[in-house]
Amino acid sequence: MKLTFLSLTLFFCTLGSIFPQAIQAQTMVQKQAVPPATEDSIRFSLLTCGAGEEIYSLFGHTAIRYENFTRGIDAVFNYGIFSFNTPNFILRFTLGETDYQLGVTSYKQFAYEYTWTGRDVWQQTLNLNAEEKKKLLALLEENYLPQNRIYRYNFFYDNCATRPRDQIERAVQGTLEYADDMTSFQTGISFRDIVHQYTIGHSWARFGIDLCLGSQADKDITRRQMMFAPFYLKDFLAKAQLKNIPQGMERPLVSSEDHIIQSPQQTSTEEAPSPLQTAFLLFTIVTIATAYGIYRRKSLWLLDLLLFLAAGVAGCILAFLASFSQHPAVSPNYLLFLFHPLHLLCLPWMIKRVRKKEKSIYMWANITVLTFFILLWGIIPQEFNLAVLPLALSLWIRSASNLYLTYIRK
Repeated sequence: MKLTFLSLTLFFCTLGSIFPQAIQAQTMVQKQAVPPATEDSIRFSLLTCGAGEEIYSLFGHTAIRYENFTRGIDAVFNYGIFSFNTPNFILRFTLGETDYQLGVTSYKQFAYEYTWTGRDVWQQTLNLNAEEKKKLLALLEENYLPQNRIYRYNFFYDNCATRPRDQIERAVQGTLEYADDMTSFQTGISFRDIVHQYTIGHSWARFGIDLCLGSQADKDITRRQMMFAPFYLKDFLAKAQLKNIPQGMERPLVSSEDHIIQSPQQTSTEEAPSPLQTAFLLFTIVTIATAYGIYRRKSLWLLDLLLFLAAGVAGCILAFLASFSQHPAVSPNYLLFLFHPLHLLCLPWMIKRVRKKEKSIYMWANITVLTFFILLWGIIPQEFNLAVLPLALSLWIRSASNLYLTYIRK
């Protein structure tokens, strides 16, 4: 079970892929005294990379490949560069103040990275004319200037997939039209749905992400917003058409697609124990212990201390995200009715009354809130991870048990 505070916050960079090597500036287009390149000697491609095993690579990655056969240049423009060594990295991630940057590396180095980590790469050759290629190169070079290469990362709206898309759209002539309506919200797909698609087999990562994402993540999104995920971008671009171009003929944006790096197929296996299994195990232990406590008329205050301490710490993290983070879709989060800082703040007084088997207003308030939360589970406008239910029931049972012991003491 690798779920730590680091893994809870690191999911915000799941769309980025780490390239810790020094950025190879010499792979940029050099102003050499060479014959002018013809249209056929330059090729631009969109690279879509398969998922890795780490939480920050589950969604894959996107980059732009630039080949100039006349000058012998084969470079990859990568908007997914970030560093764990940045001062206050975890805090900045949590607050949504993480900066990514555009880096350029040789394709040889790029391919080595993905071959070594066993991640597939697909290449979509862009069907651009000479002017469009020239403009796209100018846009990428402008982005790579020291004053422009760093940007404020946003995991749903401004990331390593949306940046290449935006540059391609700016470079093409005429109108780029996708096969589907890109602005309608009647899609039946939410940000959380896409997150779940890419976390199959990684139940603890999904559990951590589900805790952090609030109700905004469950609203339907447009197809254009789906492009935050690299493989959605790949699929939409594959069907896109360029229309109203000066030549008067429409053409597909992608002329060909190739699977350029193929790794051995790996079977995804579900992690064991899963969060749901662990939560049910905890619920079973709490239920048995509570039955024993009622039978022996013992308060089991140490068990309450551990449970409500954990719930309070989780609540502090969620409240911090909801109140201070600039990340989208983390607020409002209805899990704050279950996990909230009051568990931590009121813990000393609550435990004192539990030990003495005295009436606790906090326990009455807590069981009331938990009862409504459990009964209204299906109509609260937020999708909860199923592992949350046995956790809520565990807190409910402990509150009910303490109130019962207070009653029979009278």
